Amino acid sequence: MFYLALVSLIWAFSFGLIKRYLGGVHPAFVAWARMTIALPLFLPFLKLKKLPPRLALHLAALGAVQYGLMYVSYLWAFRYLDAYLVALFTIFTPLYVGLIAALFSRRFRTVWLVSAVLAVAGAAVVIYRGGAGEGGWKGFFLMQFSNLCFAFGQVEYKRIRPRFAAFADREVYALLYLGAAAVTAAGTSLLGGWVSPADLGGEQVLVIIYLGVLASGLCFFWWNLGAVIVNPGRLAVFNNVKIPLAVAAAVIVFGETAYWPGLLVGAALMAAGIWLAREKNRDREYV
Repeated sequence: MFYLALVSLIWAFSFGLIKRYLGGVHPAFVAWARMTIALPLFLPFLKLKKLPPRLALHLAALGAVQYGLMYVSYLWAFRYLDAYLVALFTIFTPLYVGLIAALFSRRFRTVWLVSAVLAVAGAAVVIYRGGAGEGGWKGFFLMQFSNLCFAFGQVEYKRIRPRFAAFADREVYALLYLGAAAVTAAGTSLLGGWVSPADLGGEQVLVIIYLGVLASGLCFFWWNLGAVIVNPGRLAVFNNVKIPLAVAAAVIVFGETAYWPGLLVGAALMAAGIWLAREKNRDREYV
């Protein structure tokens, strides 16, 4: 649990940093830069000997989804949403964690539909009362794709972890960042998002390095390490611990303004949906 708590605290400040300093930089490039910076941290520990090639490819593909696709859509959402809303809309991740775990175990429950309706209703209140309009919905759906990718990665990493039980996590983790770097590089090329370092300001470079080394490189590793240890109920809770911290940081530290009545009502509806789903599956393990 220590890993999950530490990462939640660090991530709380990432939303405001991205919105303030990297809003004008192409999202795909920022995603690629973060993954490329994170990759060398774990390359010295990589042990491919005795690791089946098929499993190595599986881990790289997992990283491509959990970190690569997730990051591009997540960073793109900042073009439509304030940082506190990006943070708030990550509240759906536990719902997706439970849903994906249930699908893997073939134990789908209708409570997920009720939970989803409540959660989306809460999002609608926040978007409309906050005046975000059509752009807000674009950001919302980008965040849901991001949440799905991140949720899938957590569940799948926990599910396949016994297949490489002879390895420490750090001995395979470079493969995840390699997959993420590859897919973000392809996305940056397809979307025409390459940026020359000379075109970035000094503060932007420092923020990207900080995000790549700490918020991405170390924190993603610590997060999946914690996800393997705890049960789904606790993992769902920690997926949302960062939200009030991030909203507070965006408003207090980075000076964003929020429409608090709509924010509180919408957040309460979303939280109720997530709580309902979690209560029905608190002790269920991933299969």
